Amino acid sequence: MAATTTNGSSDDIRTKSQQSPLASRRAKESNTPTEENRKGRFGGFFTLGYKEGFSQWWANVPAAAAEHAVLSYIPYLRKPPTHTKTGSAPPSINGSTMSVSDTPDKEAAPVRTNSISDPYGPRQWQSQLVKLSGKNRALNEFSIERLDETKDQDLVILHGYGAGLGFFYKNFEGLSRVPGWKIYALDLLGMGRSSRPPFRVHSKDRQKSITEAEDWFVDALEEWRVKKNIDQFTLLGHSLGGYMAVAYALKFPGHLNKLILASPVGIPEDPYAVNAELPDPSDSTLPNEVYQDQESVTKDSNPKITDAAKTEGDNNNFLNARSKAQKSSPSGDETTPSAPRRPLPKWLTYLWDANISPFSLVRWSGPLGPRLVSGWTSRRFSHLPPEEAQALHTYAYSLFRQRGSGEYALAYILAPGAFARSPLIRRIQGVGRQMIALNGSVTSSAAVAQQRRENGIPVVFMYGENDWMDIAGGYAAEKKINDERERILASATPEERKNDRGAAKCLVVKKAGHHVYLDGWEEFNEVMRQEMIDVSRQKEEH
Repeated sequence: MAATTTNGSSDDIRTKSQQSPLASRRAKESNTPTEENRKGRFGGFFTLGYKEGFSQWWANVPAAAAEHAVLSYIPYLRKPPTHTKTGSAPPSINGSTMSVSDTPDKEAAPVRTNSISDPYGPRQWQSQLVKLSGKNRALNEFSIERLDETKDQDLVILHGYGAGLGFFYKNFEGLSRVPGWKIYALDLLGMGRSSRPPFRVHSKDRQKSITEAEDWFVDALEEWRVKKNIDQFTLLGHSLGGYMAVAYALKFPGHLNKLILASPVGIPEDPYAVNAELPDPSDSTLPNEVYQDQESVTKDSNPKITDAAKTEGDNNNFLNARSKAQKSSPSGDETTPSAPRRPLPKWLTYLWDANISPFSLVRWSGPLGPRLVSGWTSRRFSHLPPEEAQALHTYAYSLFRQRGSGEYALAYILAPGAFARSPLIRRIQGVGRQMIALNGSVTSSAAVAQQRRENGIPVVFMYGENDWMDIAGGYAAEKKINDERERILASATPEERKNDRGAAKCLVVKKAGHHVYLDGWEEFNEVMRQEMIDVSRQKEEH
């Protein structure tokens, strides 16, 4: 089967790959002699040497093999299933495209773990490509299902910008322990190992082009839901995936039991991003995504948070962000937060506005690509064991070098500095509060005779203690959602009050950064399990 073939590829990766970016960096820090190129101006940033980088470029590891290598670190799953319908060929063979193959030998049979080898089993693990309508539209899916019990809940996980479902490898096992749940992780359309159709926006109108870019992703998610015959589910989105999760909830109401946003992008409002066609903010927190060292993030507590706040009752008022979020903005909107900022290089602003993605630079750089990627991976995965960090570096590089597709939506959705052109803070109060016709269609017209308003859905914001994303935006969104709930319930009937499920809360995971699911994965998994159990309990009560 394809899984066996892919497993062989992952074994080759481990045996013939060169020194990892993390190992290179640690060698440098311990004054161990390394290649002379690290003595240059950028040697301390791009930790992978020229020779090592060239070897990785020459190895040309396919994305399917790289994904398989990462998923092999899932506990109790020694040989993960990995379909090879996409990402089975090295990118350079076909012009860096992510072509789709329908031949049966590219499929992967599900893998089952029994209760002897898997203390939380039996479970079934499956990898497949779900084809959608239209040309070259398909989503890469990895799922875990508990066997010998009734499945009544589904959790869908969406990754962030340019990433892939493999980044959640430390969460799959822990989350699939909850009885009655099936876990799905998806690669967004045009990212990861999903198909990569050309991304185009046709509208010349600013707001319509933003909506068109959002729809490119959320329409694919909705079509996937229909094909999987899932009526309602819990949706977890990280970063850009969190932004898209909100966009999905607003466009396709009535299908979510709970919305969980892990360090979501696009909540705070920025005047440059909102008012300018080609915004040019002078600074941003975005560089922290590259410069922030996860080894220090996961070891150090934020000194600005008191010990009492971390261990007692409300440990979520991060950096006094709740009060900051309630301060009046220049516009007088009390729920509009201001984000901390760092200078953003002008060259980066130019490339962003020209819709030249960072992955374009990786593709153009050829043999220098692995070295460029190491500038991010060596810091992002510095807290992980070297072999896992190496697997993630190879996986990230294998995705970054694929044909550009969904990545080009970013310039329409976010302005330079990761501020949304259409901030979620302006519309997030509508999540779970829209009018739906009894036949399931969405309507905002009061003229429709048979209609009902959504009963609200629980919304959970989750940030890392050392997150570079603006947590004040999370508290502002929490307040706006809860204020909308109080406004609606003020005129509601006793029955409507009883059935209302809408509420929001903001949580902080200790010793974690923006990638909260990976930095603080143990606490993250525990929080997620409790939220999932809460969904099951709510269903039983209603």
